[in-house]
Amino acid sequence: MAVQEVIKMGHPLLLARAKEVEEFATAELEQLITDMQDTMAALNGAGLAAPQIAVGLRIVIFGITENPRYPDANPVPETVLINPEISIIGPDRDSAWEGCLSVPHMRGLVPRYTSIRYRGYDIQGNVIEREAHGFHARVVQHEVDHLDGILYPTRIEDLKNFGFEDALFQDSPEDIKEEL
Repeated sequence: MAVQEVIKMGHPLLLARAKEVEEFATAELEQLITDMQDTMAALNGAGLAAPQIAVGLRIVIFGITENPRYPDANPVPETVLINPEISIIGPDRDSAWEGCLSVPHMRGLVPRYTSIRYRGYDIQGNVIEREAHGFHARVVQHEVDHLDGILYPTRIEDLKNFGFEDALFQDSPEDIKEEL
C-alpha cells in the first residue's frame, strides 16, 4: 500500500486552486490515484482530493459502501473524477455534519445543495457525467471544494455547530448525571 500523509488545515496548499490535469493515462497519474485510493481506504474516508496529499492537481476520488465514519450514509459509487465541474440542480439545500481528513477529529454542520450534476474525466480521459443527490451530492461538493482551496469550516453558518467530535457528540448532561 502507498498510504500518503494527509496535510492538515493551515497548510498553504489546501488554500490554493489546484491545476488542471493535462495528460491522461500516464503511469504517474495511475500511481497518484492508487496512492489516493490507498490513503482514503486506510483512513476510512468517503473521499479524498489530491491537494490533501500535497499534490496540487484537480483530481478527487470518492465512494463508500459501508463506512464507520458515516454509518447512516447511502452508498456512493467509487469514482475517480479528474478536472471536475459541478452544476446545481435547483435551490434546495440541507445541512449535515461533515468531517474531513485534513481537519481531523472535528465536525461541522454544513449547508450544501441537495442535487447536482457533475462532469469530469476518468484516468483514461473518458467523460464522466452524473447526477447526484443527498449524501452523494454532499461528498462531491466537499471534495471539489478542496480543488478550489475551500475547507468545510468556511461554509459553516454558525460556529456553535463546529467542534471536536468527542465534545459535540458526547452524552447529554442528564445522561452523564445518571452515570455518576
